[in-house]
Amino acid sequence: MLSTIAFDADDTLWQNETFFRLTQDRFATLLADYADAAHLHDRLLAAERRNIGHYGFGVKGFTLSMIETAIEVTDARVPASVIAELVAAGRDMLEHPIELLPHVRATVTALAQEYRIVLITKGDLLDQERKLAQSGLGDLFDAVEIVSHKTAASYSSIFRRHGTGADQAMMVGNSLKSDVIPALEAGSWGVYIPHGLTWALETADLPVDHHRFHELTDLSALPTLVARLA
Repeated sequence: MLSTIAFDADDTLWQNETFFRLTQDRFATLLADYADAAHLHDRLLAAERRNIGHYGFGVKGFTLSMIETAIEVTDARVPASVIAELVAAGRDMLEHPIELLPHVRATVTALAQEYRIVLITKGDLLDQERKLAQSGLGDLFDAVEIVSHKTAASYSSIFRRHGTGADQAMMVGNSLKSDVIPALEAGSWGVYIPHGLTWALETADLPVDHHRFHELTDLSALPTLVARLA
């Protein structure tokens, strides 16, 4: 049986990584006198990797990692004006309007007629709450969970609280590492919908041999898959 369908938020329901890439381009332009874009990308990614445990996921941690990288690559000579630009860039990201991805509203609305619908996302609490409020999708979800990390244990716990257990739940998302693989480990179905732009720290190998793994081109195909499984 399938009783609960959970969705990731960023780059599954609405655009997110696009804005990070645009800001990263802005970051490279601001620091072009100190390092080339490829080197800055590698240094920034390394900073994000080591800072996740301190800042978590989201715009605020990304902004702090940009500032830290700017200080490092300039040997602490980065102008205050550049730091101010980076802070402004982070603020712009936090204020950017929500842009729903294709087929999101129709798909979630249709499935909400028959299934318990849950939003499971990670990142900054205030920013995720803002995006959900602006999306206009809030009333379609029976529960919303904003977590620090997505693990098999967290999925098991969420699907116990908001469903009938992980084995009767499905997680839908664009990240193999966070959305699909840990959900499969918890005993759920895992549905992968590639976005096209994926943060390097969210990549993983396709679990093609897992009997509960499915890959779709976009959300419009999800109701058909759900009907077939049910």
